[in-house]
Amino acid sequence: MVISVPRLVLAAPSSGSGKTTVATGLMAAFASRGLAVSPHKVGPDYIDPGYHALATGRVGRNLDAYLCGTELIAPLFAHGARGCDLAVVEGVMGLYDGAAGEGELASTAQVAKLLRAPVVLVVDASSQSRSVAALVHGFASWDPEVRVSGVILNKVGSSRHEEMLREALDESGVPVLGCLRRAAQVDTPARHLGLVPVAERRSDAVDAVGAMAEQVRRGCDLDALYALARGAGELSGAAWDAAEVVASSPPPPLPVPTLGAAPPDPRHRPVRPRPQTPDGLRVVAVAGGAAFTFSYAEHAELLTAAGAEVVTFDPLRDEQLPEGTRGLVIGGGFPEVYAPELSANEPLRKAVAELAFGGAPVAAECAGLLYLSRDIDGQPMCGVLDVSARMSERLTLGYRDAVAVSDSALAVAGTRMRGHEFHRTVVEPGAGAAPAWGVRAPERRVEGFVQQGVHASYLHTHWASQPGVARRFVERCRTS
Repeated sequence: MVISVPRLVLAAPSSGSGKTTVATGLMAAFASRGLAVSPHKVGPDYIDPGYHALATGRVGRNLDAYLCGTELIAPLFAHGARGCDLAVVEGVMGLYDGAAGEGELASTAQVAKLLRAPVVLVVDASSQSRSVAALVHGFASWDPEVRVSGVILNKVGSSRHEEMLREALDESGVPVLGCLRRAAQVDTPARHLGLVPVAERRSDAVDAVGAMAEQVRRGCDLDALYALARGAGELSGAAWDAAEVVASSPPPPLPVPTLGAAPPDPRHRPVRPRPQTPDGLRVVAVAGGAAFTFSYAEHAELLTAAGAEVVTFDPLRDEQLPEGTRGLVIGGGFPEVYAPELSANEPLRKAVAELAFGGAPVAAECAGLLYLSRDIDGQPMCGVLDVSARMSERLTLGYRDAVAVSDSALAVAGTRMRGHEFHRTVVEPGAGAAPAWGVRAPERRVEGFVQQGVHASYLHTHWASQPGVARRFVERCRTS
């Protein structure tokens, strides 16, 4: 199979240069021309893909060579870009920044090479003029395999400033494909973990994306950018397919008693396994809404391929789990921001606790871990785990190599996965009698909780790297 989707990678010398604004604006501007645009984001970021999805009407997808492995970058890209006229890939941090101590691994530059895609460098020009040429020359010449094929100048102050920048770049040999002035209306609000997600400000986000598109239409040469995208090299290989990878993954071992599992809490009445839904599938409920916005699209696709009916629910609004729920996935997000509202929804908290104490499989990552705790800063949560959560001044951030310590609904002990941590909260204690993971970096430690069917941890993982996780989880839904 040959993959020939026109594609561009939007990169920058550093974070804060305006990649998200420009990439989202480009996606929306091309989509308004009637093109089917496939949006992608390098790295583990969950928030930017929400803006990409708003701009294109398609699911935003991540390309993370650390979490998934370099061999899956092109197949996952092809899966997301299937049937599209153009793919726009937003980079992460600076062009050559990747996993700490791992060389180019997980960098935008590496992904661009794996996709054989031209790179357009977004440069914050607000505090420079002729020096921009030296900056661009350095980035363009650092790695000959990275094709820096154009520049978009961002935050340009005036017509005279633009003229000086263009004159300097004439000597660099890298063409200027856009020049954007400072514009307050395209700014997006941020807080302790980055931009505020689309789900929390949809109306304002729609307006912001529209403003980004208009700014890009006025300031960028869309025809030249599309021509550049069409010059991307062909890729060979098959697109990733959830059904194929689930079918070829090893069959899950039979359920075994969880090592060190805590006994059911006597405050909650265990529930009997719920009946199958009429079509014979098992319902896996996935938390969504404004408080739980962090998830990878491939997770739901893998669960569906493994035989589940995936149904999204909103813990802020829904007082009961979806009918027929046999398993629960609670990903990342901002429960600390919505702690009073989550706490006020007592019927759902009790339903989650009953499901968990009844032995149903529950996969909780980061925000999900907090939601299963006794409380967040004193606000009562589900009480499934005997831990307390609180906000912290310290940001915990980085990739992690992990190994499953305990048999669980997700993996057998010894399973190796890579993950990512990104939070300003702590839970006390940080690990249970049966920890979820042993983590190698930045220090050796165990973390998380395996308790009956619950697997809860701060670690965000990408199941495409281990599709057997979804197969095992659904099998546990059938037998729990």
